[in-house]
Amino acid sequence: MKVNIEIDCTPLEARQFFGLPDVAPMQTAVMDKLQQQVLSNIEKVSPESLIQSWFTFDPKLAERFQDMFVAMAGLGGTRSSDKR
Repeated sequence: MKVNIEIDCTPLEARQFFGLPDVAPMQTAVMDKLQQQVLSNIEKVSPESLIQSWFTFDPKLAERFQDMFVAMAGLGGTRSSDKR
C-alpha cells in the first residue's frame, strides 16, 4: 500500500504547525548588527587606508615594493644605490 500526502503551506505556517519559534526578529537583529559592523569597518579595508598602513611601518617599503614590481615585470634591475 502506498500513501502520498501533499501539504501546501508556507515555511512560516509549517514552523507554526510544528510549534517551532518565530526566529525572524532575531534574524533581523543579527543582520542589522552585522551590517553596522561591516559599514563601520569598510573604511579600514579601502585601498588607500591599506596602502597607508603598509607604508607607514617602514619609509623605504615603498621603494622596495617598486623594485619588486620592476623586477617581476622584467623592466630592469635594482636601483643603482642598491648595487654592491
